[in-house]
Amino acid sequence: MQQRHAADQRARILQQQRRIHQYRYQQEYYDRLRRQQASWNVRNYDYYNDPYYYTPASYRYRYAGRWHETNRYGADLIRQAVNRGYQEGLYAGRADREDRWRNDYRNAYAYQDANYGYNGYYISQGEYNYYFRQGFQRGYEDGYSDHYRYGRRNDDGNYAILAAVLAAVVGFQLLN
Repeated sequence: MQQRHAADQRARILQQQRRIHQYRYQQEYYDRLRRQQASWNVRNYDYYNDPYYYTPASYRYRYAGRWHETNRYGADLIRQAVNRGYQEGLYAGRADREDRWRNDYRNAYAYQDANYGYNGYYISQGEYNYYFRQGFQRGYEDGYSDHYRYGRRNDDGNYAILAAVLAAVVGFQLLN
């Protein structure tokens, strides 16, 4: 409910500022987020059959000044956070450019929320939000400038951050 209130308040501000492209983008983001959360709320999670919980750690990475370990399932979720953030940032940056608005990725609702794609498993919400925002910042820059410095369009039509950029953002190290 708090999330909906924040989105509604932000939507009113965007309408007052006549930022129609950013308003549309925010509504689409919120709709995707709401549908995703609704689909996760209706299923019962089966921890016993989730290989994450019995697969040993195979990577380490730095987050919040400390080393953390995870297995390939946690690593995939971190990569997904960066890529989803990149894609959402790209859309938000384009919207601000089309609205002829200043470059300000921190003011975007999706950047502040940073939960799209988070399912509550494998890594903390704070970690997911951090990596989503890392991708978002780079995607926003690409969308706002209309140049693809950090990512590219895949064959399936989706946008993804470049592998070298992803490696620099996350910095996974294989464990022995």
